Amino acid sequence: MKEIVIEDPMLVLLIGSSGAGKSTFAKKHFTSTEIVSSDHYRAVVADDENDTDPQVSKDAFELVHQIIRKRLRRGLTTVVDATNLRSSDRLALKQLADEYKVKCMAIVLHLSEALLLERLQKRPDRNFNEAVVKKHYQRMLTSLGQLKEEGFYKVHPLESLEAIKKVKIVRQSTLANTQIEGSQFDIIGDVHGCFDELKRLLEKLGYQIQPTTERNTAPSFGYKVTTPKERKVIFVGDLVDRGNKTPEVLRLVMSMVRAGIAYCVRGNHDDKLYRKLIGRDVTIAHGLETSLEQLDEESEAFKIEVKNFLGSLISHYTADEGKLVVAHAGLKESLHGVYNKRSLALAMYGPTNGKKDEFGLPVRLDWAADYQGKAMVVYGHTPVSELVWRNNTINIDTACVFGGRLTALRYPSKETVQIKALQVYAVSKRPLVFD
Repeated sequence: MKEIVIEDPMLVLLIGSSGAGKSTFAKKHFTSTEIVSSDHYRAVVADDENDTDPQVSKDAFELVHQIIRKRLRRGLTTVVDATNLRSSDRLALKQLADEYKVKCMAIVLHLSEALLLERLQKRPDRNFNEAVVKKHYQRMLTSLGQLKEEGFYKVHPLESLEAIKKVKIVRQSTLANTQIEGSQFDIIGDVHGCFDELKRLLEKLGYQIQPTTERNTAPSFGYKVTTPKERKVIFVGDLVDRGNKTPEVLRLVMSMVRAGIAYCVRGNHDDKLYRKLIGRDVTIAHGLETSLEQLDEESEAFKIEVKNFLGSLISHYTADEGKLVVAHAGLKESLHGVYNKRSLALAMYGPTNGKKDEFGLPVRLDWAADYQGKAMVVYGHTPVSELVWRNNTINIDTACVFGGRLTALRYPSKETVQIKALQVYAVSKRPLVFD
């Protein structure tokens, strides 16, 4: 039995030739409202789901995309029942998932050409010939070689009828994914590419860090980290930009996350780099240019791994039975444990009034001044010269990249451990004074 975990909400692409059984698979495992079928919308616009007129297909897929967009906007899992054999078609769907901050999975029904042709003979409802099936099959073979490079969260190939029959779909709410087991954490503020300071801070906290030979064969991972007993790290995001060693920071953090000894939330700088890596139009500023220059020296495989990692980061984590919340820019109590587009935006940027200050930066509303929640909220985002506790919240972005310090908050003891910046990597637009 093969288990496929659907992390609600998620966009699921069924990929396969005509006759592969995509519609049957969809109806077996998903509700009718979750399935968006290209054949259905061909029938809607032309009264014939087999209509091959290119304009009919164009109109049908415009409706498909509209429905997907409306469902993802509401945080609803959506399953696309179409052949999805063209890379350009898959990319358009993947971009919709990226726009609404949901993961995109591919389930590939890869049956033999002989079986597909045999099935065609038994389907009088289909008006296409063997040449179409053979063309689909060749596109399937091409697709299998492309999917790994297209940035899907996961790809599940099912290469026989037996494999398709033995699939078990397991539903898992992303609300549960915000929860971390355990109660002993070292929470680290905005790193911004300051690898040397991060390494020293982790070592000061008792973590042992060793480069591994695996670095030579797996470009995204290159460190083995041993933790103090029962402790784990939570990064508040903004791993990238401005500093001199963003790729090395990513290598270390990805190694720790993969080993299950660290967690990381999505910062606004991480999100902007991710959007650039998936081909979105973003303004190259505020340190993004340094990350891109440094990544240009890395392999394409490394960039793909970075893209997938950054795309997997969520808005916030809760821990210790809800007593601790970590979000990049903080998060009000009503959104603790809630994972949707709104909570992600607020967790990355914090509330603003839409105006700019005298330095040309967004005016951020002081949400911590009114916070009365039971959970301790640890965050970063806005660099500060000194740590200040306010209403059970603390900002631990002590501006390492601007010449300040890199800070870790030890939970639950509330002890802080700091490493002074080795140099000034960037100049802050807002004035900061360090002792």
